[in-house]
Amino acid sequence: MKVLYTGSFDPITVGHLDIIKRISKMFDTVVVTVFNNKEKKYWFSIEERCQMVKDAVKDLKNVEVDFTEGLVVDYCKNNNISIIIRGLRAVSDYEYELAVSSINKHLNQELETIFLVASPQYSFLSSSIVKDVAEHGGNFEDLVPENVAYCIKRLLGRK
Repeated sequence: MKVLYTGSFDPITVGHLDIIKRISKMFDTVVVTVFNNKEKKYWFSIEERCQMVKDAVKDLKNVEVDFTEGLVVDYCKNNNISIIIRGLRAVSDYEYELAVSSINKHLNQELETIFLVASPQYSFLSSSIVKDVAEHGGNFEDLVPENVAYCIKRLLGRK
């Protein structure tokens, strides 16, 4: 069975990677899709984010990486995917993800969303927190995969 795990991944964190590794053990194929939300301002281009994700998951043989814009339901329909995996860190995530899964279900009755609770050591972690820590000179290297830490340092001129 093929499933979708999606996000903007600006940047991908070790929390995202933990979810990807866990679902790769549960499903035949995991498609990690970098989505571009035109309303967001990104540190990295969609191509850079996609490459960072590819580098971070290169050892996971059943994980594919793609990118797109538009509705998740359209991506799923065009790629024969009927299950979306979403990670939850807190109640606030659940409220948002419930609304998104409900509209996805409204648009495609065949589409299911499975929520996976974040591992406790990553329940505080988000891409926004990583960027905030990095911008203020804090130690962020253990919050992201090694390849991503390199990209962030280069972006911030700390190479």
